Amino acid sequence: MRLFLLPVSTRRTLIYCQRLNVTTTEQKTYLDKGTTWAAKTWANWEKKESGWQKKVVDYGNQALKRIPYEEWGLKSIPPLSARRKAEEVSGKEKVEVSFPTTLIPEVEVSKVLRTLATERQSLHKKRMLWSFVAMPFSAPVALIPVIPNLPFFYLVFRAWSHWRALAGSKHLEFLLENKLLTAKPSKVLDELYATGKRSFDAESFASSGESLDSKQDEKMVLHKSDGKRISEALGIPELDLELDRAVWQVEKALKAEMELKDEKKNLDQASSDDKKEK
Repeated sequence: MRLFLLPVSTRRTLIYCQRLNVTTTEQKTYLDKGTTWAAKTWANWEKKESGWQKKVVDYGNQALKRIPYEEWGLKSIPPLSARRKAEEVSGKEKVEVSFPTTLIPEVEVSKVLRTLATERQSLHKKRMLWSFVAMPFSAPVALIPVIPNLPFFYLVFRAWSHWRALAGSKHLEFLLENKLLTAKPSKVLDELYATGKRSFDAESFASSGESLDSKQDEKMVLHKSDGKRISEALGIPELDLELDRAVWQVEKALKAEMELKDEKKNLDQASSDDKKEK
């Protein structure tokens, strides 16, 4: 597998894992089969022109878009099975980390990876457990005829999603602790990011957005149109959706932060004017 570090703003980055050498002869687990079945069912529902299935897909896609991009990124990293662990430790499988040096200095790669690997583990563990706890309370919905128990299936999906993200973060942490990652600066990514010409603020980096104080305001280094361009250049079609989701979420977060700052500034100004009048 190969890891990509893709800065979205000057303080936030998306991690994505590209699976390499995946063969169709590998034995699929029940979880893999269930995931494949769910994906096919969802795709078939999307083709519907109307009806409750189409409405479920429309609302579902909106909900999926709001799931944090950090979670999607960690989910792309496969769980650490016994076979994979043995292969990685023995050196049979090399794990490269591709990144743009113009935005992320090579000396900061390990710091960024460790932040991504550890900062959300407790959150995913807690929310996974809450999803399991809430499942029994959705049981009465199954009594409604025709329509399936959508709340239950959603909770199952969220529990699985948090588990996958947690498993991905632990796999990444394992690679870091055992020094099994090799940083590989990417000229392709440097060229793709060249249009932004913004330097990555490594000192205040935090993928969750909860960064340290910085003298510079956080700025976007990617925009909506960049996802397709990067995914095509790297030959990873599915990366387009991941980047599009990440850009949308970060832009929305920055806009909310800016509005909050403006509101605070206006309140401070009003308070100051009141004091002057008194």
